[in-house]
Amino acid sequence: MSDKKGKVILSGMRPTGKLHIGHYVGALENWVELQKDYQNYHLIADYHTLTTNLDTTNVFNDSIEMAIDWIASGIDPVKSPMFRQSQVKEHTELFLIFSMLITKARLEKNPTLKEQIKDMKIQSIIYGHLGYPVLQAADILLYKGDLVPVGEDQVPHVEITRQIAGVFNEKFPKNDGRSIFPIPEPKITQFARLPGLDGKAKMSKSLDNTILLSDNEEVIKNKMKKAFTDSNKLRKGDKGNPDICLVYTYHKKFNSGEINEIREGCTSGALGCFDCKMRIASKISGFFAPVREKRTLLEKDKDGVLDILKDGEKRARKVAEHTMSEVREAMKIG
Repeated sequence: MSDKKGKVILSGMRPTGKLHIGHYVGALENWVELQKDYQNYHLIADYHTLTTNLDTTNVFNDSIEMAIDWIASGIDPVKSPMFRQSQVKEHTELFLIFSMLITKARLEKNPTLKEQIKDMKIQSIIYGHLGYPVLQAADILLYKGDLVPVGEDQVPHVEITRQIAGVFNEKFPKNDGRSIFPIPEPKITQFARLPGLDGKAKMSKSLDNTILLSDNEEVIKNKMKKAFTDSNKLRKGDKGNPDICLVYTYHKKFNSGEINEIREGCTSGALGCFDCKMRIASKISGFFAPVREKRTLLEKDKDGVLDILKDGEKRARKVAEHTMSEVREAMKIG
């Protein structure tokens, strides 16, 4: 199908509460643009949180806060239903079926899983964590997703989804011989990862190196004061190397109009690091001012946000039920 409007995209995040600017650059900005041309579904992946943490105390509130940031950033829930994974039970049914179509050895080869185990210092992996790419496959294929917007580190998960879709289609075609599931393609984001304030490759709340979408200018300035820069540029007048400075990376994203001036000032020594940091702090604050303004209004009506999720869940459930009726008919079960 060549018409973009006919193509489906399923995107999602684990509910982690308030989102940071890395989420915006790596996902939300792309999602907002994609909804102009595609049918989008946005999943709050609350079941996925259980793969690494069984404490569900904050999952509900974190889901609401994340939905607020989605809407404030420009996701239109009328065009693009947003919903909690746990409220559409067909996700778990399709996950169970897909679990029969892939081997343990294949899942253990997943490089993203290996990286998680290393980063989180996991000694003994649970079945749900090993198999979470299978649950992701169910999430995507339940809505017959054609494209999956991901960063490069998530491409192996899409490959697993493609493999599962292919195996199912081969073993369980429709009565007329057609396939139930499309073979989805990864859609790589161009600016997939924003470095953290500490210079780490990834911005993460667990590393305390983030700027939240909800942070005001004063908070952003205070955080930016601690940001990692070129260690050889200690004071104004020292010549710096912007190519190894994360503050310059932020300028490239949020201050592109002045990027040549910033680069020249850094390399010549005319621009001190403190002034450079305060300039980008103001730019970031201004960039996200409309998001903060809309977010403030949504915070005052969390019941309304919950109603938006419930409406999205009703619409998603209708699609999911249809897909599962096709699956059961093809498999001759149920």
